[in-house]
Amino acid sequence: MDQNEAPVLDALDEYHRRERYGFTPPGHRQGRGVDERTLRTLGIDTFRNDVLASAGLDDRSRGNRYLEKAQQLMAEAVGAKKTFFSTCGSSLSVKAAILAVTGGTGDILIGRDAHKSVTAGLILSGLQPRWVRPRWDDELHLAHPPSPESLERMWQRHPDAAAALIVSPTPYGTCADLEAMAEICHARGKPLIVDEAWGAHLPFHDDLPTWAMDAGADICVVSVHKMGLGFEQGSVYHLQGSLVDPTRLSQCADLLSTTSPNVLIYAAIDGWRRQMVQKGEAQLGRALELAGRVRRRIEDLPGLHVLRDELLGVEASHDHDPLHVLIDVERLGISGYRAADWLRDNCGIDMGISDSRRIEATMSLSDDETTTDRLLEALKALIAAAPSIPSPSRVELPTSSDLELETVLLPRDAFFGPAEVIPTEEADGRIAAEQVTPYPPGIPVILPGERINRNVIEYLRTGVEAGMVLPDPADPSMQTIRVVQQ
Repeated sequence: MDQNEAPVLDALDEYHRRERYGFTPPGHRQGRGVDERTLRTLGIDTFRNDVLASAGLDDRSRGNRYLEKAQQLMAEAVGAKKTFFSTCGSSLSVKAAILAVTGGTGDILIGRDAHKSVTAGLILSGLQPRWVRPRWDDELHLAHPPSPESLERMWQRHPDAAAALIVSPTPYGTCADLEAMAEICHARGKPLIVDEAWGAHLPFHDDLPTWAMDAGADICVVSVHKMGLGFEQGSVYHLQGSLVDPTRLSQCADLLSTTSPNVLIYAAIDGWRRQMVQKGEAQLGRALELAGRVRRRIEDLPGLHVLRDELLGVEASHDHDPLHVLIDVERLGISGYRAADWLRDNCGIDMGISDSRRIEATMSLSDDETTTDRLLEALKALIAAAPSIPSPSRVELPTSSDLELETVLLPRDAFFGPAEVIPTEEADGRIAAEQVTPYPPGIPVILPGERINRNVIEYLRTGVEAGMVLPDPADPSMQTIRVVQQ
């Protein structure tokens, strides 16, 4: 195939050249009816390119196969057997993958550091999760990806599970040993799904961690909007091997996805693939060099430390994406929550992740000396302001054993079954009926069906007081919690 083509983008150009007009959705008619105040902010081109996918961009039977050609080009570019685009984010793609490999019944092995979109798939499907424990780091208070040995142990305990699902890279940029994990799964004839939402760029430069497909994964889900250059909600999932039925995967995605996909999202994915094939290696190479310089400059600033070596090793992660610049601010006497809020309010800088002691700057190939100099100046200002920033309230950080909650009920049964709301101080020993997820990064601390313990509740309660955000429980203040009715 000709990787210089971009079928969806080219079709949009042709649509405008032919001056097509549709008496179809969307009703804004390429912006004709949109209020001028809206157009001032969003721009007319946003609406001009928001056209119907079929009976618009393509004919009513999709006979020109623009989307199919774009997906085939993407598969060829990265070496996958088949590729599917999604306009509903990797949150949908990973649910479709779970349903496709399990048939919506039985057990599945899942890393307990999975994103809330994965656990939401468990609630919808009724599957029994068999948790593969991450390597908890009690010193850094973060989770490294699970080890191959922990995956092997879970397969020995649950040999009838349908598949394994691992998150790699994590939101911190840490990576699992996917090649070893794929070998472990394939020795049993079982597929490996990798939630690689943070890894869209990995196939395009050799100095980045190993891409899931190269490691032997059967399904790989990536978010183009995270480390690629697509719009929010742009997701791609790749398939290879013979362990997963591509028709079943496509149909499961169709069950969950919208019937009104946004062509803008497809077009951005299409254009990004072409850019990566033509220029990606050079552009990513420059981004990696820039990230290295930024890391060194931040490390030289008083009170700041950029994590790298402590994230790697036998008892930590297999690899690390250096575009994730994780900064420890603890020596400044402030929390990561306070630091992120101060940078936003005073410098107009938004950080990717913040927790009780860290902030993260996620770099991309769009960054240059101008943007990184702005980050450095903001961090210098933060250092100067730190003595005047209120000291953080204490977060009662739990041990790894406290975080390993017992799964008592299926997540679906606990979520949809009879529930009651109780004060959190009475929740010790009760079974959760909702998930509780600090966001970002979006990894649930409590899942429906898990038995709650006092130390986890205290962690979440003090975390909220210190600035932690909990978007999914009914009571984000953690004064109360939904539990299974006794």
